[in-house]
Amino acid sequence: MPNNSTQLSLKFLLPLLAAIIAVSPLAIDMYLPALPKLAEHFFTQMPLVQNSLSIYLFGYAAGMLVFGPMADKHSRRGLVMLGLTGFILTTLMLTYAQNIEQFIALRFLQAFIGSAATVVVPGIISQLYGKDTAKGLSYVSMIMMMAPMIAPSIGSALLLHSWQMIFYVLAIYALCIFICSFYFLPEVKSVKKREEFSIIQRYKIVFSNKKARLDLISSMMVSLAFFAYITAIPFVYLTVFKVSEFTFSILFGLNVFALMSAHFINTRLVTRIGSRKMLSYGVLLSITAATSLFLANILSLPLPYHVVAILPLMGSLSMISVNANALILQEFTEHTGTATAVNGTLRFGVGALAGPILAVFYDGSALPFAGLMLVSVFGVLVCQLIHKVIDREQLV
Repeated sequence: MPNNSTQLSLKFLLPLLAAIIAVSPLAIDMYLPALPKLAEHFFTQMPLVQNSLSIYLFGYAAGMLVFGPMADKHSRRGLVMLGLTGFILTTLMLTYAQNIEQFIALRFLQAFIGSAATVVVPGIISQLYGKDTAKGLSYVSMIMMMAPMIAPSIGSALLLHSWQMIFYVLAIYALCIFICSFYFLPEVKSVKKREEFSIIQRYKIVFSNKKARLDLISSMMVSLAFFAYITAIPFVYLTVFKVSEFTFSILFGLNVFALMSAHFINTRLVTRIGSRKMLSYGVLLSITAATSLFLANILSLPLPYHVVAILPLMGSLSMISVNANALILQEFTEHTGTATAVNGTLRFGVGALAGPILAVFYDGSALPFAGLMLVSVFGVLVCQLIHKVIDREQLV
């Protein structure tokens, strides 16, 4: 836990770290309203334009794999500067793309280089907060969640001028963060001398840790549930239950509020009872909520029952995610960048399976969505039960 002398600086530093991480969700969500315009501008089909989102996620994951181990060896502040500089340049270059192929290639580069700035943030928080890393991560996540909430609306407003204006504003945002980081982001270094490891050795250390492996799988399963929600919830609310777009925005906002509330509760309690217990409470709540959601679909109950089940489910997923991530980082105090890269890549990779899985089991109802959510949280439960068994065996 940071001491009193660092409290004031942390109150400013945490929003700055959240703003750095927000670069990626803004880059993803702000341009979504412009997809039809982009297809028209480049004289191409919508599926090819939509692929630019998948390419961005792939580039981001690839960048994390490269820059994650570098964050354990080189200046984290330097990587933030590098990532933001590259992000600004590639974002501006996107406005000059002549065809969809150039646009997609630049989106890959934008995500790849931009990941250098974001991959170091969990490591900085881990060093500042130590055993209370989950509290710092919760604060940052709570602030950062404003980005995906407002990004589509900002993108829609900017689209009234042109699709290029979206990327101009995105570049200006990154430039402002660059300036703030240049003047206010400290170089957080470990007091211990780092042993020299190759990139391969760093990845071996992360993957060979049995306890962390279970938390990594838990994080992956939560990511699968999150991506299932993002993929399916417009269909569930708008098509299955036929709510209006206005009602959908309210329901979606309520779920985001549940996520933020869970993070706030976590900041209040985690320092007293620890990340492992908070994770356990999140698992219990998620099992209860996911089971209720599944039963609501089996029994064909009306919309209010689904809403009441989804709200605590989303909150519990965020509680599991932030505490699992904190526990992973605590296992690798000298390899937080590599651990973040592994965790992020696995989460994106598994999360990307949500769409295909839902497509395979599509039946026109919300049942596949509810089933995938239930399977995901039971996967977390199994991992945590195995973790408890291992802990008991070590105590004997």
